[in-house]
Amino acid sequence: MRDDPNPTGTPSPLARVEPVPGEPAATAAIGGESALLVADYHAGYEAGLRSERGVDVPSRAPDRRERLLALLERTDPDRLVVLGDLMHSIGDPGGAERGELEVLFESFSSDLTVTVVKGNHDGRIETWLADSDDIGATITVVPGDGVALGDIGVCHGHTWPSRAVLESEVVCLGHEHPCVRLEDEVGGSRVERTWLRGRLDPGPFRDRPAYEGVTWLEDADETPPRAVVVPAFNDLVGGTWINVAGQSFLSPFLPAGLAAGEAYLLDGTRLGPYESV
Repeated sequence: MRDDPNPTGTPSPLARVEPVPGEPAATAAIGGESALLVADYHAGYEAGLRSERGVDVPSRAPDRRERLLALLERTDPDRLVVLGDLMHSIGDPGGAERGELEVLFESFSSDLTVTVVKGNHDGRIETWLADSDDIGATITVVPGDGVALGDIGVCHGHTWPSRAVLESEVVCLGHEHPCVRLEDEVGGSRVERTWLRGRLDPGPFRDRPAYEGVTWLEDADETPPRAVVVPAFNDLVGGTWINVAGQSFLSPFLPAGLAAGEAYLLDGTRLGPYESV
């Protein structure tokens, strides 16, 4: 990114997370393994619009798939990490949604490892993936409160993160779909997806019994982990407008848990503190 070559931070060589320029995705070095991180793919979103709201939108499933496959080819990772909401329906995937996911997974290389963090929209996705015989990649589904992959904690963000995530050097999450409304000098406006990043604030985490003994919550001299809120991969889903009055964050620990966070556009433009954009 132009104003900060590493806006998601580089706490140590083992916890390196960097955005892919111009894309809602990040690369991460996890020990000796490379990973591509995406969030909120929301397969089957258009079918959901038709059934839930009566809105007929042509499916963009092929475009989503090709964009993700192009990113995998471009970054050549050992692992793909989906930070929740791989699918859109909250229950079992319907016909269009399941078809989209089947074609997507069948397109993956057999030597790719996939970690799916279970989001609030992912229903019983782990049972469906376990029954799929046509998937060549190795797939693991982990709970929504997340796991530590090396020094990087990954979670979805719709619930409080696991202790292991909070004890990581960098915390990566989705769920929020952060975006910003930008206005020009003649009153026109557009909405852009954004990254949010900064140090976690101890406030909302400190009094929760599950985190007793987490050093950065109990010792003021300990540096909190960096947090990276990844923008939604699906460009139709909307999200939290970080600079519009009255907007509420979706995560139980935001915005208080990232009070001093900054926002960046996908092209790398640094917008500064997100609360004053």
